[in-house]
Amino acid sequence: MTKSRIAAVDVGNDSIKAIFGEFDNELNIPNIVARDTEDRPVIGIEELDTKDPLDGIHIRVHSPALKDNNVIYRVGNLATKSDNATELDPGSSKSEEDQTLVMLFATLALDAVSEENAKLFPKSKNVIDANYTLGTGLPLREVKEGKDAGYRSRLVGSVHQVEFLVTPKYQGLKVNIKFDEVKVYPEGFAAYINLVMDNSLKIINKDLIDRRILIQDIGGLSTDIAVIKNRNVDDDKAQGFNLGVSEALEQIREEIRSKHGVELDSRTDVVEIITRKNDRNHIMVKGSRTSVHDITDRILLELAKKQYRLLRNVWAKNSQTEICYFVGGGATVLKDYIKTLNNNLDGYNIEFFEDEKESIWMMANAYYKLIMDYVKKSEKSSKAASEPVKS
Repeated sequence: MTKSRIAAVDVGNDSIKAIFGEFDNELNIPNIVARDTEDRPVIGIEELDTKDPLDGIHIRVHSPALKDNNVIYRVGNLATKSDNATELDPGSSKSEEDQTLVMLFATLALDAVSEENAKLFPKSKNVIDANYTLGTGLPLREVKEGKDAGYRSRLVGSVHQVEFLVTPKYQGLKVNIKFDEVKVYPEGFAAYINLVMDNSLKIINKDLIDRRILIQDIGGLSTDIAVIKNRNVDDDKAQGFNLGVSEALEQIREEIRSKHGVELDSRTDVVEIITRKNDRNHIMVKGSRTSVHDITDRILLELAKKQYRLLRNVWAKNSQTEICYFVGGGATVLKDYIKTLNNNLDGYNIEFFEDEKESIWMMANAYYKLIMDYVKKSEKSSKAASEPVKS
């Protein structure tokens, strides 16, 4: 029987962050897809055997979990070049969108076909059979609505096939994906686990485990505020909101286009302009470095005020809270604005992660810790069950 490989996948609204095996492979792919045809033209000096596969993901996806089955997609960087590229819309449910599954399957297939994993899964001709034990998550709002069970059932018990079409290095390969187990965690709870445990699941933040804390996880389409007390997430008081940064990023992108005539490929490009170390909030217009501070400040400050209002409301209902941690890609984008508001207004005890990668990868890291914990406990109980009973 094929050994199952650990996969921890955060299907974020702007990008997919995934960790595999014993932390031996990481993938980060923009969450953008575009429907396509089979004969994608290879342009100019694009050599399929030398180009990075992540820049040319061109696949057909077949799965009973999809509403639109057997469709061909450009994915990630390649999709940004398409006129019909789609990103997840505000108000949509992550658990019910085909795009979530297409991105998940594409990410797993890319891991399965990588050269490092050539001996990991059986391969017959051009078909690879890959088994995964998956840890992933959904926004708190969707878990509270019970959508996690439906999402899990669509994954387990079926074969999901990804066929690589005009993709560098992998053209012609097919990957059959099966799940031995799928664990779907609420995103706020996952953030807490990541704060208090290391990769070996040892407590690293003893000061934190007995404190009353909030974790405000700002994503692309939603915000989760986890309420932690007595080392547990208070499910009744934890709240999920239909408010993320995607709409603001789209607005910035549109205003840059209309004011400066510059077309940015995706929301990821907007995030890069807002958060990069050098030339932050600047773009090139006809070869000249041009500030877009007026656009970004106005739109992001407005969103930061809404996020701050959420914090204020939840804190009021949990008055003995000691600190709130802001996490997620959205927190990275809004950090300076929320800090300024807090300094001028209530002065709550809040904290951001200065390491932007740590904040952005927090969910994937948490899912990895949780799924590893599940696997170790399962192996331990299986071993105990198989040992002969001593008389």
